[in-house]
Amino acid sequence: MDFARIIEFTGNHPFLVLAFLGTLAALVFSELRRRVSGMPVLGPIDATRLSNRENAVFLDVREEGEYKGGHIPQAIHIPYRQLAERINELNRFKDGPVIAYCRSGARSGSIGGLMKKNGFEKVYNLGGGIAAWQSANMPVTKK
Repeated sequence: MDFARIIEFTGNHPFLVLAFLGTLAALVFSELRRRVSGMPVLGPIDATRLSNRENAVFLDVREEGEYKGGHIPQAIHIPYRQLAERINELNRFKDGPVIAYCRSGARSGSIGGLMKKNGFEKVYNLGGGIAAWQSANMPVTKK
């Protein structure tokens, strides 16, 4: 591609170029954060498989209202903002896998460092969060 044409396009469409660069930066930041957190991402099917085979525990880090609107059956609920002070409630699950989730996977994807710092070695993020879980027609309860 000709460099002069890139400059011309940029001059003619500055908002489009800025939107592209912003989206690219957000994608790169999100991927870097995911890799630094050290939390592997699981889809709903793999999360179910891990739960069935190794008794993985689901950790819902959404707010109270979101949780009451529907959650994965038998999930432990500790809101994201309270996790640091309530992490000890999860100590009995340190030896097994913990699958964290939120609405979309963003909040839950950022707790890996805290979990590892507190001795949790098998921590996973449910990719796409509860939205992906529901899209896969997996069970949700309001109890």
